[in-house]
Amino acid sequence: MNTTETATRSVVVERTFPHPPEKVWRALTQGALIEEWLLKNDFEPVLGHRFKLRNEPMPQWDGVIDCEVLAIEPHRRLAYSWNALGLESTVTFTLTPEQGGTLLRMEQAGFPQGRDNDRYVQGANYGWQRFLGNLEHVLAKLS
Repeated sequence: MNTTETATRSVVVERTFPHPPEKVWRALTQGALIEEWLLKNDFEPVLGHRFKLRNEPMPQWDGVIDCEVLAIEPHRRLAYSWNALGLESTVTFTLTPEQGGTLLRMEQAGFPQGRDNDRYVQGANYGWQRFLGNLEHVLAKLS
């Protein structure tokens, strides 16, 4: 039996928010709030739900990210596939209660190894830093 495993890389961004996990969860799972910090979407927090995230089109990309909800553990963990630019990855949000807030860990896993793919890893890291900064602003406005 001959099997081949492709080594992959991940982008991990962690932020502590001064808000309870329930509030962070709302921002991660309500379509109107997701649009405020991430992208336009037709997300529903239902296991197996297929949805699209929509960004501005650019040369060689239509701006559409095809996704499917892979895991939902309310107030604790959310995972979905992320398929864009011919690359398939998985985005997982893990919420951990902390004194006075919530540690949010975002991991986007599945980037193929190789120098040719460094730009995707760098782009994802930049993008998630920006998105989670936007999330902070959305959380601050929520009651």
